[in-house]
Amino acid sequence: MLPDPSTSGLVQPRAQAYPEPGKDALGELVEITARVRTAIESVVTGRPGLAELTVAILLAEGHLLIEDVPGVGKTTLAKALAKSIDCQVGRIQFTPDLLPSDLTGVNIFRTGTHEFEFRAGPVFSNIVIGDEINRASPKTQSALLECMEEGQTTVDGTTHTLPHPFLVVATQNPVEMEGTYPLPEAQRDRFMARITVGYPDLDAELLMLERQEAVSPLAHLTPVTNGATILRLAGLVRSLYASPSVKRYVLLLVAATREHQGLRLGASPRASLQLLRAAKAMAAMSGRDHVLPDDVQRLARPVLAHRLILTTESRLGAVTAEAIVDEIVERTPVPPLDPADRRR
Repeated sequence: MLPDPSTSGLVQPRAQAYPEPGKDALGELVEITARVRTAIESVVTGRPGLAELTVAILLAEGHLLIEDVPGVGKTTLAKALAKSIDCQVGRIQFTPDLLPSDLTGVNIFRTGTHEFEFRAGPVFSNIVIGDEINRASPKTQSALLECMEEGQTTVDGTTHTLPHPFLVVATQNPVEMEGTYPLPEAQRDRFMARITVGYPDLDAELLMLERQEAVSPLAHLTPVTNGATILRLAGLVRSLYASPSVKRYVLLLVAATREHQGLRLGASPRASLQLLRAAKAMAAMSGRDHVLPDDVQRLARPVLAHRLILTTESRLGAVTAEAIVDEIVERTPVPPLDPADRRR
């Protein structure tokens, strides 16, 4: 049987009409997200902007893919986000022998009652940490597709609804590393953003040595908010105003990826929607009740680059998807703001 929502700490989805956010609501959002960012930055040091982008994806109700070489803090970042929010957390260590049922759950036959009982897997959590997702087989990776897109999973013909909020934070090593499988294009498209952690500078790494010489800072990290609050703030983000000119700018950027000569496959319509949602979250975290083109430009690289497939010529020429996104942003003109935007 599934865990009782009243005792498991899961926040169940509910239909609710969210009003347009007022100044007080935005002020609360800015304050709470600042606390979450501070909690993350107390653990992951020397990477400015990383915590802000991570929290923006959380508020936009997207999923986050963290890609980098081993040992730079990918899993630590995912754990820091999970520990800063008081909600149920599931962790999956992906390995080549992991089965889809190890993620979603399995029906167990009880001889005493002569009935099948569903034993929920780790995806039945508010935040799911998938460590080294590209070390599992494509079949197991694909088990997350329905979960990430529809917030549900189907086991033996029965559909089970996942809790809300629901966020997958997956880490992966570069595909050139030994024992990795490239993620299918369909699964990469379901991650709202991909970020890289990178190496810290010398001062930040020295601070890390001093802080973690005796004990991990994760051990002292306490929640600064809860899942119900995050769900409410995500509703406020959805109601932020985006003018027709900003929406057109999003579409122009995405359309340019489909026509670029260096790309074999551009961004999907899902990318347009997720870029706008992420821009709304970034605007709300800045205390604004409307989206600006600056928000879209800031998020274009992490939201679009991992969805693009380069041509053979681009790969041989050492051209990256990130460089192409930067080029598109630079040469795509920003539409003039609507009068309503100027009054805000």
